[in-house]
Amino acid sequence: MSRRAAAAGAAAVDMSVRVGSVELSAPVMTAAGTAGYGSELSAFMDLSRIGAVVVKSLSADPWAGNPAPRVHETPAGMLNSVGLQGPGIAHWRKHELPELIATGASVVVSIWGRSVAEYARAAEALHDCPPEVVAVEVNLSCPNLDGGTHLFAHDPQATADVLRAASQIGLPLWAKLSPNTDRLVQVAAAAQEAGAEAVTLVNTLLGMIIDTESRRPLLGGGGGGLSGPAMRPVAVRAIHDVHQALPDLPIVGVGGCATAVDAVELMLAGASAVQVGTANFVRPSAVEQVQADLRHWCFSHGVVRVSELTGGVKH
Repeated sequence: MSRRAAAAGAAAVDMSVRVGSVELSAPVMTAAGTAGYGSELSAFMDLSRIGAVVVKSLSADPWAGNPAPRVHETPAGMLNSVGLQGPGIAHWRKHELPELIATGASVVVSIWGRSVAEYARAAEALHDCPPEVVAVEVNLSCPNLDGGTHLFAHDPQATADVLRAASQIGLPLWAKLSPNTDRLVQVAAAAQEAGAEAVTLVNTLLGMIIDTESRRPLLGGGGGGLSGPAMRPVAVRAIHDVHQALPDLPIVGVGGCATAVDAVELMLAGASAVQVGTANFVRPSAVEQVQADLRHWCFSHGVVRVSELTGGVKH
């Protein structure tokens, strides 16, 4: 087959997907925390052509985050302890969102809080967002000050409480859950029952690096979150288990996705769409490249619609 014929065939692949009530023109998005708050990546790719830009997690108020150093490379990924630094939602809406919308991107806003009340305030601050904001990803992997030091995403009831508090916004909610619990399926079920249209699986793994000379942690915040290729099998297993238990719950897959084959694997496990995160630090155009390569993979494997891949793993 000629290169021109292959390009034409790939172009015919239907790349549109649906995540709950949200229709996306393509299945590949940025992951929160890896693409900035606005149009930063527009210098490297056309943001209107990818599935969506998921902005770095925002709280209702500005937050300074953790002390430096915040990031450290690992043999197969990255450990970060940024601490959810952000300018607050009001500043983002005024100074970042307009430029992001001007790129033609679909926008997913990630929000966080340290209590149910803080999540509610964050959601309230997003009232009357422009239609380009298609969903809110609720980052539940934050310390739960209402119920102790554990994460909201480790507790089905705490997860449900946050989602009910955030539901006032009237936008589709995606619950971003943690792999650091043996109750992931129960938490996902609680999120769905509380009104989440989808779950994003998964956030980072808990990790730590120690400087053996100083005998001190290398990150200013002590421990951090491990992301990158090393955690992809964890994400695949989490997606698979939740999809098998809750087949009607849409899943956005994230964790070590850096190539088209990675994206296919996450989708076969049960994801309706995927996010690319750590790879953005290596190649700022990674999302666009993964999406283009995914289109060609589908054509070469006789897949007419990319959505056909979801849950396609054989047992």
